[in-house]
Amino acid sequence: MIGWAFTAILVVAALYQIAGIIACLKQLLVVEAGSREFPGVSVLKPVRGLDPSFYAAIRSQAAQDYPGPFELLFGVANADDPAIAEIKRLQTEFPNVRLIFSTACAPNTKVAVLCDLDREALHPLRVVNDSDIRVRPDYLRRVLAPLSDSRIGLVTCLYRAHAGAFPGRWEALGVATDFAPSTLVAPLVGVNEFGMGSTLAFRAADLARIGGFPAVADYIADDYQIGKKISGLGLRVHLSKTVVDTTLGGVTWRDVWLHQVRWARTIRVSRGGGYAGLPVTHASLWALVALCYGWWWSALGLLGLRYAMGLIAGLGVLRCGVTARMWPLIPFRDLLGSAVWAVGLIGNQVVWRDRKLRLAADGRIGR
Repeated sequence: MIGWAFTAILVVAALYQIAGIIACLKQLLVVEAGSREFPGVSVLKPVRGLDPSFYAAIRSQAAQDYPGPFELLFGVANADDPAIAEIKRLQTEFPNVRLIFSTACAPNTKVAVLCDLDREALHPLRVVNDSDIRVRPDYLRRVLAPLSDSRIGLVTCLYRAHAGAFPGRWEALGVATDFAPSTLVAPLVGVNEFGMGSTLAFRAADLARIGGFPAVADYIADDYQIGKKISGLGLRVHLSKTVVDTTLGGVTWRDVWLHQVRWARTIRVSRGGGYAGLPVTHASLWALVALCYGWWWSALGLLGLRYAMGLIAGLGVLRCGVTARMWPLIPFRDLLGSAVWAVGLIGNQVVWRDRKLRLAADGRIGR
């Protein structure tokens, strides 16, 4: 009986890797149509502190070749925030940059700032992305084009991570070879209620229909909740071919561990059923168990599929330099990921930007 059960687990893990390969190849073959209409867009950037490569990131947001009107709104809640000097520096070069001092309060302080930014925004389209996101000059053209289709309500993007320290690069390897393919698999199995902080592009009118940013102000995963609520309007979430860049700030293994555990617990409270089933997809873990049982061919076959999925995602879809240098370490990174999953399964406390937060079972931040 145990042998049959373990064989079933190996088969499911292998099928998941195959699904990931198919999803990555499908993404590579997607051809996105351009747009001949360029409505006005307000880019909303809640900021707290200086992320790595902060100025390069925010300048890339301002230096867009978008033909329509657009504005870049930065929001800070602290008048002494060190990011303010860099934002004012950007304003000397780009007149469409505005700085807003936020006074709103909410359990999710990022969303509190977004509430104030949204009230100040002038244009019918909104783009929200994290303060450390770097983009190409055609970014707005590409992520806004799908919104010309009235059936699409939100556009989001995968991201390519960089890091200076080895622990951060280790985390970036997981982003490219584990997180990215899992995101691409989601639509194949009917999951269409997601959004990522790397990019959320949507209509202001649809945001108003879901209750605006206050509707997600109690949740830790505001990006996921926005995607869930907009898809609940009967609209589709579109995963753009555009890949943006971010720099991970993890310098120590403790930094990476706390970040990963926060991420894991956030996924658990947002999608509990899906989180519970994740271990069956952990190919490297089951390959190791198969080796311990002496099932060499099964282990090697499963590892081969795991490497194929990771390389196609990391090198093909994301064109990730970290993957190119560190791909032999994929199974070892996966084993750490399995440990993170186990820790994420219990506990309700996370650390977010030096704040300790308690999470409720429905994903809300405890007051």
